[in-house]
Amino acid sequence: MMFKKFEILSMKKYWIFLTVVLTVFQGCRKENNDLYTIGLFQVDDAPTLNSVRKGFLNALEEADLHDGVNIRLVIRNGMGSIPEVHRIAQEFVSSRVDLIVPLSTPCLQAALNSSSEIPIVFSSIANPFLVGAGRSVDDHLPNVTGVSSQGPIKESLAFIKKVLPETKRIGTLWTPSELNSKFYLDLARDAAKELGFGIVDVPINNKSEILLAAQVLMNKKIEVIYQISDNTINTSFEAVSRVADENAIPLFGGALFSTNQGACAALGWDFFDMGYKAGKIAIRIKNGEKPADIPIQYMSEVMLYLNLNAAEKQGVDFPEEVLKQADEILMIEGKSRKDSETS
Repeated sequence: MMFKKFEILSMKKYWIFLTVVLTVFQGCRKENNDLYTIGLFQVDDAPTLNSVRKGFLNALEEADLHDGVNIRLVIRNGMGSIPEVHRIAQEFVSSRVDLIVPLSTPCLQAALNSSSEIPIVFSSIANPFLVGAGRSVDDHLPNVTGVSSQGPIKESLAFIKKVLPETKRIGTLWTPSELNSKFYLDLARDAAKELGFGIVDVPINNKSEILLAAQVLMNKKIEVIYQISDNTINTSFEAVSRVADENAIPLFGGALFSTNQGACAALGWDFFDMGYKAGKIAIRIKNGEKPADIPIQYMSEVMLYLNLNAAEKQGVDFPEEVLKQADEILMIEGKSRKDSETS
């Protein structure tokens, strides 16, 4: 009898212990579910988008917002698949995230198609109005705001004219399935016409076509490549630079990262800073501000990067005035002027 009584007491203690554990677990799970949740996604692994993501997360960390502590981060990558991008947006909506952060035009389009209520803070979008985010920086959808990445196209072509004044025909690749790519191509055509250039373009469908398309461009009697920035080409920019080197054709990039991948020069924005600005906006919304009351922002500080190693291969000799103007100069493979000054 004593043994049975002891056994009953032990079982009671076991069930009490189990109940306590389950209660604590459920409480923790509830607490985690109650965290302010941010769903961030990008269309692929383009260097620009990765920099934007890092800048966004840096802004959160500076504000003492940490994943699993006082916020919850859900980060996704569409890996170049538009259907996957739309699936991710729908996943965010069905899981009831508090904020959606789309990086790239396809992601913003998917987010807009999936929800008209959840706050959206975009970044790295050339023209948010093309996908219905609004009409102007102040007149936009009530749940949407962010930071545009519209590049300094005219400034870039004017820079080419300054460095290579005899240039008449400039080539570029573009991706028709990307609205931002078509937008940049149109801007380049307009600016080129004003500056006395002709733009020769070759379309691609996916990154596997970049190398062949760049070679096709060489047969069109171009004198310079100005590669507009789009998500597909940005993932495999090295293919364009390889063709430029082989044919001694000057290659100018539409994003700063391109000088690290073979462009002789590029004017553009700091994409880390772009993401940081978007992060600051996200914090304001988390703290209670409405997206409708926050104007869409644009980048303003144009930076110039040079790659002297690529310039030598491509037959470009930058004047001293341009060298003094540069924010960063790569002098040999992977080494910048700043590195040289500190070594």
